[in-house]
Amino acid sequence: MSPTIKDIALRAGVSYATVSRALNNHPEVSKATREKVLHLAKEMGYRPNAIARGLVTKETRTIGLVLPDITNPFFPEVARGVEEAASESGYSVFLCNTDWSSEREEEHLHALMQKQVDGFIVAPSSDQLTHLLKILDAGCKAVFISGVISHPNSVSIIIDNVRGAQMAVEHLLKKGHRQIGFVGGVQDVATNNERFLGYRKALESWGIGLEWDYIRKGDFRREGGLAVTKELLRLEERPTAIFAANDLTALGVLQAVKEEGLAIPQDVAVVGFDDIQFASLPEIELTTIAQPKFQMGRLAFQKLLQMNKEDGPAKERIILRPKLVVRKTS
Repeated sequence: MSPTIKDIALRAGVSYATVSRALNNHPEVSKATREKVLHLAKEMGYRPNAIARGLVTKETRTIGLVLPDITNPFFPEVARGVEEAASESGYSVFLCNTDWSSEREEEHLHALMQKQVDGFIVAPSSDQLTHLLKILDAGCKAVFISGVISHPNSVSIIIDNVRGAQMAVEHLLKKGHRQIGFVGGVQDVATNNERFLGYRKALESWGIGLEWDYIRKGDFRREGGLAVTKELLRLEERPTAIFAANDLTALGVLQAVKEEGLAIPQDVAVVGFDDIQFASLPEIELTTIAQPKFQMGRLAFQKLLQMNKEDGPAKERIILRPKLVVRKTS
C-alpha cells in the first residue's frame, strides 16, 4: 500500500498539515523541515493522490483521450502525439476506445468526468452529438479531432477531407481512369461523408456523373473493404480504380483485387486516405492521402492546455492540409 501524508508526518515527527505545506512548497515551512519531508517522501515512495489534490487545486493534471478504434494505426499515432505533449507538461492520459459506438463513448465520458479529468480529446464515433454537447454545456473543455462540434468550450482539429478526397480522385483521373469506385466507411461519421463529397466533386469537375453501382458502404476496417470490393469487382463492367475512405479499407481493397486474380495497378488502381505506417511497406506501397497524425495529437493537447489556462470560450476550428503521396498502387 502506498504511503500517505500521515505516514510521512509520523516518520518526520511533525503534523499532517506541516507535511502538506512542505510538499506544496508553502513559505511558512522552514527550509530544514521542507528538505526533511521531501527526503522522507522520496525514500518512502510517496505519490500524491491526484483526485485528492484536485479537490483542493481544482486540477488533477489528467486528461481523457477517447478514440473510436485503437486497432486502426491512424489513432495510435494521434495518441502518441497527445501522450508525448502531455508528458512534457506533467499530465497523464486516460485512453478509452469506443469501437465506433456512441453509447460506449457516452459511458467513457461520464466515467472520465467522475475521475475529474481536466479536459477531453475526442475523435467522435458518429455525428450523434447530443451527449457531447451536454458535457460541454456542463463546463467541460474538449478538443475534437477528425470531427467538428460548434461550441464555445471546444476546439476542432480536422484535415481538409473534401480537398484530400478530391486530390485522390483527381490523381486517378489524370492517370486516365473514368470508372472509379468509392469504398466508404462508417456512414454517420462526418469524415466518411466529407470524403465521399470530395470524390463526387472531383468526378463532377471532370464532367463525370456518379455511377451508384460503383459506390459501396464499408466500416473503416480491412474486412469491410475486402467484402464490398469483391462485389465491385464482380460487376459486369467493373471499376478500373477504387478510392477507399481510409487506409485500412484500402488494405481490404488490395486483398480483394489480388484474390480475384487481378493486377495492381494494371487492372485496378487503388488510393487510400491517412498514410498509416503499413502504407509504405515495400510489399504494399499504397498511394494515399497523408495526414499529420502525430502533430495533430500534439496540437490537440496544446490547445486543451491553452483552453484550461485561459479559462474562457475557445471556440476554434483548425483545418490541416492533406498531402498526396504517390506509390505503386496507382
